[in-house]
Formats: sequence, C-alpha cells, structure tokens
Amino acid sequence: MFEKISKVKIVITTIFPPSPAVKKFSGLSGYDLIVVGDKKTPPDWEVQNSDFVKWDDHRFKGFPLADLIPFNHYARKNIGYVLAMRQGAQAIIDTDDDNFPLDGFGFPPLVFSGETSGPGLGFVNVYKQFTSQKIWPRGLPVREILSKENDFRSHIATSDIGVWQGLANGDPDVDAIYRLTDNSDCIFVERDPLVLDDGTWSPFNSQNTLFRRELFPLLYLPVTVSFRFTDILRSFVAQPIMWAGGYRLGFTSPTVFQDRNPHNHLADLVSEFPMYENSEKLPELLEGAFSPSDSLLSALIKSYAVLEKNRVVTVDELACLDAWVEECSSHGFY
Repeated sequence: MFEKISKVKIVITTIFPPSPAVKKFSGLSGYDLIVVGDKKTPPDWEVQNSDFVKWDDHRFKGFPLADLIPFNHYARKNIGYVLAMRQGAQAIIDTDDDNFPLDGFGFPPLVFSGETSGPGLGFVNVYKQFTSQKIWPRGLPVREILSKENDFRSHIATSDIGVWQGLANGDPDVDAIYRLTDNSDCIFVERDPLVLDDGTWSPFNSQNTLFRRELFPLLYLPVTVSFRFTDILRSFVAQPIMWAGGYRLGFTSPTVFQDRNPHNHLADLVSEFPMYENSEKLPELLEGAFSPSDSLLSALIKSYAVLEKNRVVTVDELACLDAWVEECSSHGFY
C-alpha cells in the first residue's frame, strides 16, 4: 500500500533531550530527519542521522522568518520546513518527538484510488470511520461531537492527494475536553485509506502528516495563535486551497504510536479556547476568501487577510506570512 517517494524529509521540533521516538525516526531508511530546537532545547542535543537546527543556527542568521517567529512557540517548526525545501525535499512528513513509527512506516500513493466521501458533507468526524470508540479529532467543532453522522456517504474514486493524515494509536491527537472527560487510549482499526472530497471538512494535525511538494506553502504554521490551535488553523486554511487546485485530503490507519509527553490538560483547554470559538465559522470564512483563479500563494495571502479581518489572527501574522511567502517564492512557488 505504501509508496516510496524520493527525498522525503521528516520534520520534528523538540524542547526535550533526544527521545526514543526521535532516535527511531533517525534510523528509518529512505528518510532524512530535521529536528528544530528552541531556547529550551538542551544545547548539546545530538542524534545520529539527523540535522539539528539550533535556536541560533548560523544558517538562519538574518533570516526574516526566523527573526519574526517567537521563541518557545510550536511555529518554530516553520524553520524546519524551510530547511527541507532548501534541501530539495519532494515530500515533507510532519510529526512529533513522542510518536514512535510503527513497522512499515509510510504513506499511500499520492495518486490514490479508493473510498472517497461524498462532496459537500460539511464537518465529518473521520475517527468514527476508524473506530467505534467515542472519540474525535482535535479541532472538530464542539457542536459536532455528538453528531450521529447518519448521512456519511462514500464512493470509489481516484484522487490526487495533497495531504495524507496518518492516525496515531495509543494517545491520538484529541482535544482537552476528551482528555478531561474520558482519556482512554485508542487503537484504531486497520482499514483501507479514506479520502475526503471537496466541501467535506475535517481538521488535520501535525502529528503524522505528509505534504506533497506542490503544496509546501500550505505547511505554514501561524504564529499569533496558541500552540494547541496553530496546526488546526493551518488545516482549515489548507483545505479550500487544496480543493481549488484539484487536491484532496486523505486519512490512513495508524503508522505511529504516541507515548505522549507530559501535558497539563487544563492548560491545554485554555490554549484550545480560540480553536473552539472559531472552528465552526472557519469554513464559511475561508471558502470565500479567494478566487479559484488565484495562485497558491495568492490564495494563502488572501485567506490570512480574511482571518486577520475577523480577528482570528492578529496583524502581526501578516508580516510573518510575507516572509514565508517570500521564501516559498524563491523555491519556485507562485
């Protein structure tokens, strides 16, 4: 089922000493590992077969984006994406330092024929298609948690996949509401991948995710929202732009196991408040943010302009986005 893509970069950010999970990623054949540090990361951090980016790495001296991204923020990961682009990556895998790759780690083909949801279904809880457990992905609007989803429809189709989201066994990416009210581990079923057609929404995260080269600009993690919202907001921005380009979002059975780093669930809940407040309205804002004739970068810029106008992000976001767009332009994106 898995496709071997050349020049695949795995990007991780960490503030901890080298974890067993990171070491396992570093030993995978056919992948290059980039690890982005922050000021809290041990200065002597080192793992074989990895490219470690220190907070003051000389390669990014005077680099506008690195100067604009605040320290001690998950969005420092943007620097790792830039490095991957500079090194000629054809695909970038986004993951975290507490995910252990399972045997046979990989992703399905970027041209995929298989089960595809109906178009225009609005929000769906994809986790329900992989487990009978009452569980939902972080970023799903609260109002949708109790949805019965009796109208979920699917068919067989061939799609160009822009982003593959791999699930995670153990402690998957869920919100603080789940962790404060249940917090059971989850082992998802092994099943064929599922693709979402245009107009069918699901949040996707940075836990175990592959982006194809054509869509690298959509990797941008916003800097003026919280740690628990940044990758979810990215996922909402990405989906209408992907659809306009003829690409789709796909989900696969787990290829990692998460042994989660220590978290304060109440602090996570506070960090997620802006996500709960905004997620339900984001599709309407973003679907009308740009024209189908706009270029990828133009659509990205217009999407964030709408988010700033509606106070989802602050005006400071636009300066950081400009620096990101300038870097993407230098790699042939427009």
